[in-house]
Amino acid sequence: DAWGVSLRARELAGEYGIDYRSPAFPIYRRGHYGAFIGRGFDTEDEYRALLDEAGEKRADFIKLMISGLIDFDHFGVLTEPGPEPQDIRRMIELAHAAGFAVMAHANGDRAVMAALQAGVDSIEHGAYLSESVLLRMAQQRTLWVPTLSTIGNLIGSGRYPDAVLKRLLAQQQEAVRFVAAHGGRIGLGSDAGA
Repeated sequence: DAWGVSLRARELAGEYGIDYRSPAFPIYRRGHYGAFIGRGFDTEDEYRALLDEAGEKRADFIKLMISGLIDFDHFGVLTEPGPEPQDIRRMIELAHAAGFAVMAHANGDRAVMAALQAGVDSIEHGAYLSESVLLRMAQQRTLWVPTLSTIGNLIGSGRYPDAVLKRLLAQQQEAVRFVAAHGGRIGLGSDAGA
């Protein structure tokens, strides 16, 4: 989060025997998704400064926001595609060079493929992925946290069309089966903030 709450939670977690890890704050390219929760940059120098700050705050990894959200009103649509693939790859390369593992909030083939090409350590969400991208993720053994509960919990809420949500959930469940069948690594995640 942009307010340091996760860092405070990490400080307190040890008292309760919890191994709590934090990226300190998510990072996004200004003009793209992430402003409500992360810290933005326009230039490579500004991005490097954010990596330095994350290091000073003892971030356990870097979280990059590299795509928009699922548009729950319209199947197959993202709120925005995210930065250009070459920018995504550069962000990951620089974070790795600074000694960080990188997790990426990413949906859609374009953003996820750029992240995979740069050797991202984990993909968070990963909606609307083709079999070729899912296969690459499995073959690279990149950890995928598909966060299906966010979609499932919306069914029946009246907030979005159930037909869209059910179709999306079924597609994501099939994607999980596909990645698992190809030896991929899948992590559990609730996306509890959502």
